[in-house]
Amino acid sequence: MSTLTAPVKWAQRKDSLYITISLADVKDHTINVTENKLTFSGTSNGQKYSVELVLYKEVDTEGSIMNVLPMNVQMKLMKKEKDEEFWPRLLQDKHLEKTNVKIDWDRYVDEDEEEEGFDTSNLDGGMGMGGMGGMGGMGGMGGMGGMGGMGGMGGMGGMENMEEMLKKMGGMGGMGGMPDMGSMGDDGEGDSDDGDDDDMPDLEPTGN
Repeated sequence: MSTLTAPVKWAQRKDSLYITISLADVKDHTINVTENKLTFSGTSNGQKYSVELVLYKEVDTEGSIMNVLPMNVQMKLMKKEKDEEFWPRLLQDKHLEKTNVKIDWDRYVDEDEEEEGFDTSNLDGGMGMGGMGGMGGMGGMGGMGGMGGMGGMGGMGGMENMEEMLKKMGGMGGMGGMPDMGSMGDDGEGDSDDGDDDDMPDLEPTGN
């Protein structure tokens, strides 16, 4: 099976490039990014595709990210020299630029109209290209701060109200009758004492 050239489109900001490989349902893909080159190979709908892009200038793999989506492959590459003028083109080779690369008009802006960076929502959950640098996405764990809501346990102070309720319950008539149990014990004990007195032997001496 012959291998076709993968279609590519791009846009840029002063600090970054946004490159899209316009192939759906990409499988068995290999993507490699170095400081000045991007290579891709993969299969889409049973057809093999590949492309090699020698970039106009160097990029920084640290902070760059890619994501393989159902409709295409998207990646954001950070320029090594940030805050410089826009690149005149994506590739060093003008001829390859004309035949292999198109402008991504959905993300395109004029250099003097740039106000903000790219919308990178499609890259959420993507893979970093600079080793552990991609782990920056773990910053999302900061959302765990919501556990602070456990402070609501302070509401347990309501136990004081429980004590008050128990005190009020103690004042119920039925409960108040319990002391009568004490008087029952007193009567029984009185009878027992009297009986004991009757059975006690005479302790006075009788020999005198």
